[in-house]
Amino acid sequence: MKQFILALCLLPFAGVAQKKTDSSYANWYYQDRMKLYGQLNTRPADILFLGNSITERGEWHELLPGRKVANRGIGGDNTFGVLARLDGIIQQKPEKIFLLIGINDVGRGLPTEMSLNNYRRILERLTTALPKTKIVVQSVLPLNEEKLPYAYLKGKAHMVKAINEGIVKLAEDFHLTYLNLHELFAGENGELKAEYTKDGIHLLPAAYVDWVNWLKMKKQL
Repeated sequence: MKQFILALCLLPFAGVAQKKTDSSYANWYYQDRMKLYGQLNTRPADILFLGNSITERGEWHELLPGRKVANRGIGGDNTFGVLARLDGIIQQKPEKIFLLIGINDVGRGLPTEMSLNNYRRILERLTTALPKTKIVVQSVLPLNEEKLPYAYLKGKAHMVKAINEGIVKLAEDFHLTYLNLHELFAGENGELKAEYTKDGIHLLPAAYVDWVNWLKMKKQL
């Protein structure tokens, strides 16, 4: 009986300790995009953009005419999802990869250390398998709290800052080019400029024109 009572007393604490982190990524949309990309990954690419919806929404092939461009963005993707689909990226042997991932990790409240561990594994895999590919690491974009309709992202600017600080360090560790997109997209208050977004997280189509021009100014395109 004493053992039974002790077990009951410990149940709430065990529940807290065993709280699971939502690291899922392979929803129906992810799987559909993977089916499409699976048919395209045999095509070589000069430039490959890798990330989530912010990457996927870019009309990169239109913005970079005459270049072999691959858009490998998947809406809703996180660092777990990118890590799981690197085989297809490596298969294309791009000359340059622009990597932007992490805001959906922040949105889910994943521990920053977990996201950065995934990020390190992503960079380890890419640099090992593609030693001749230039990998450009880009910061997670800022948010605009006033325009955000998504409660799960509100009040998480500090997490964006933390993950970006970690990404800077990883870029240094791997001797990769790091681009701070806040130079272009953040206003004086540090938030995503209102003229660039409708919902406080995603970019308006015209913002991608400025993004490409900025990359060219930075001599990355």
